[in-house]
Amino acid sequence: MADEAPVLDTLTDITAVSLDKCNLDPREFMMARIAALAAVDASAASYLLNTPSAMDSGVTVEDVQGILIAVAPVVGTPRVLSAATRITRALGYAIRVLEAETEAEANGKLTGVSH
Repeated sequence: MADEAPVLDTLTDITAVSLDKCNLDPREFMMARIAALAAVDASAASYLLNTPSAMDSGVTVEDVQGILIAVAPVVGTPRVLSAATRITRALGYAIRVLEAETEAEANGKLTGVSH
């Protein structure tokens, strides 16, 4: 198949275009996205989709905490708690994936299998 992940590819393209047309630096851009995700009560998958870009741009856990504190008076306690829970879930999933990849690489090296 020519396009195995059309939805993900489209979302990636949309993000790239919005970053290109925005005058914010990548870190500020990702911080604004996190605030918007909290405001719309985004799913854990939405946070997971944005995690690599946020990390690459230098957004820290402390930044995310600050973002949630900043938007709390506007979006309300339930949305902030929902965001915190979903961010934690997304980060937990990302960590499990990284651990599995690391373990698979280590097992491949131990058995002499190359990837």
